[in-house]
Amino acid sequence: MATVSIDGISLEISIALVDELEVGDCVLVHVGYALAKIDPTEAKRTLQLLQELGGAGERRS
Repeated sequence: MATVSIDGISLEISIALVDELEVGDCVLVHVGYALAKIDPTEAKRTLQLLQELGGAGERRS
């Protein structure tokens, strides 16, 4: 088990499916499981896209 921070929210997840993780690594998380280790640049870009999508409905009003 590990604690991850996603956009400021901390969650406890299982890391049983991913080998050789270290503190500070970025992972793809789905339903409480780390599925894969991912590049930090890709992780940052993905979070930015999700934040933009989350705010898309607000701009239409």
